[in-house]
Amino acid sequence: MIISSTGLTNSTHCPLEQDFQKAVTCLAQGKIVAFPTETFYGLAVDPFNEKALTALFSLKRRALHKPFPILIQNEAQLADLASEIPGAYKLLMKSFWPGPLTLVFPAVEGLSSMLTGKSGGIGIRISPHPVACKFGRFWKRPMTATSANLSGCAAARTAEDVLHFFGDEVACILDGGQTPGGMSSTVVGFMDGKLQLLREGAIDFSALNQAIGQ
Repeated sequence: MIISSTGLTNSTHCPLEQDFQKAVTCLAQGKIVAFPTETFYGLAVDPFNEKALTALFSLKRRALHKPFPILIQNEAQLADLASEIPGAYKLLMKSFWPGPLTLVFPAVEGLSSMLTGKSGGIGIRISPHPVACKFGRFWKRPMTATSANLSGCAAARTAEDVLHFFGDEVACILDGGQTPGGMSSTVVGFMDGKLQLLREGAIDFSALNQAIGQ
C-alpha cells in the first residue's frame, strides 16, 4: 500500500508493483519515501543526491554531525560506498546480514559529509524485511534508511504513524503493516584490530565478538 498526501491507495499490507514503481520514481526525483524495515519504518532518499539529503536532514531536524545509515540490497553495492571491507566484517556479514546490524565501513572518497558526518566512515546494512528488499530490487541502488521520526523522538512503527509525523512532506509511504519495533540496529565499527560498539541494538555485542572469535 502507498499512503501519500492524497490518502490510501491500496487497502492491503502488500504493496503492488505500481506502488514500488511510484516509490522509485519519487527517489529519482529527489523526494523522500518511507518504507518498513525489520525494526521500524525508515526514510529513503537517493544517497548520491545532495539536495535530497539536505531535505531529509531538514525533515528530521537532525544535527548535521549525525550521519545517515545506508541500506543496500547485496554486497556488490558496497563498492559504491566502502573503500575496504575489514576481514572481521566478512564474518559478520555472513552471519548477521540480512539483519539489524549496521557496519561502519571506511567510506570511498567523494561521498557527502551528510552520509559520513565528516568521520570518514559510512554505516551500512541489509534489511531482511520483504517490502524493504523488494523496494531495493526496484531501485537497484543504495538508499538511506534512517528511522522515520523527528530526531530524538520515538520512531514510526506503522504507515499511519509516518503520515501523522510528516504528512505530505514524505512523498509516499510503502505500507508493510506494523513493524516489530524494539531496539534499532546494532552499530559497530572496527578500529585498532577490534570491533567497537557504537550503538547498542537488536543484536547483542557479545554475539558479534563470538562470531569473529574475539
